[in-house]
Amino acid sequence: RPSVLAIGKTRHGVKADSRSPTCTDCHGDSNNHKDYKGGDKPPKADRTFGKKTTTPVQVRNDSCLSCHQKDAKRSHWEGSAHQTKDVACTSCHQVHTAHDKVRDKKTQPEVCYTCHKEQRAQMSKPSRHPVPEGKMGCSDCHSSHGSVGPKLMKRDSVVETCYTCHMEKRGPFVHNHEPVSEDCGNCHNPHGTVVENLLKVRAPFLCHQCHTPHGGFIPQLLGAQAVPNTATQSGKSTTNLTQGRSCMNCHTQVHGTNNPAATNPTPQFNFR
Repeated sequence: RPSVLAIGKTRHGVKADSRSPTCTDCHGDSNNHKDYKGGDKPPKADRTFGKKTTTPVQVRNDSCLSCHQKDAKRSHWEGSAHQTKDVACTSCHQVHTAHDKVRDKKTQPEVCYTCHKEQRAQMSKPSRHPVPEGKMGCSDCHSSHGSVGPKLMKRDSVVETCYTCHMEKRGPFVHNHEPVSEDCGNCHNPHGTVVENLLKVRAPFLCHQCHTPHGGFIPQLLGAQAVPNTATQSGKSTTNLTQGRSCMNCHTQVHGTNNPAATNPTPQFNFR
């Protein structure tokens, strides 16, 4: 059948390469299949990889890993998120075709979106990475075959992965912003948001998740009663203070800076 013989146009079907597998390397000895002399529908091979296969996932993956386990990119497959959730190699890859969709950045996201539907929706939002344009693929950040970092990151951490493109954010800086050093995902959603710069929430509300708004009222903290700061915006609500404002109007280097910090900042609260 043409769908079977198409493997001859792939690396798996190069006869001149001694590393190329044979049919039985992947599908097993399959004697009943090979020796069948009947009509058009011979018995199935010992190992099958189609959507309706009954071959266990581990058996199918072992066929692929018998050759590909030696590749350093797959050395962390055991114990990875995809392996522990019984994802088969053929769930993502197509072998009997010259164009494996998951290896092409333009078509790769559609393969990943088959399971990761939330990320599909996020990539349709206005602020996102250029994945739909084909300039980036999921594999630019993630290692689907396993990683020593979190979230299947290609590097050892989220920030190290982001620094491969955003090198100007790396530093080192005299004054580091702790959330930046910890995880870029504290402020950004890399798959897409409705706020510019991939921010989870627009400023100043994003900053207020960690920093108390300047000049407003403060909830009771550790049993102390907070009162308004009469030196600034006494009596005004926090909502009024944040209309049309952004912390980045003044704090432009939120990823880190070498500029000196304020040594005697104006106190924001009075406790009694």
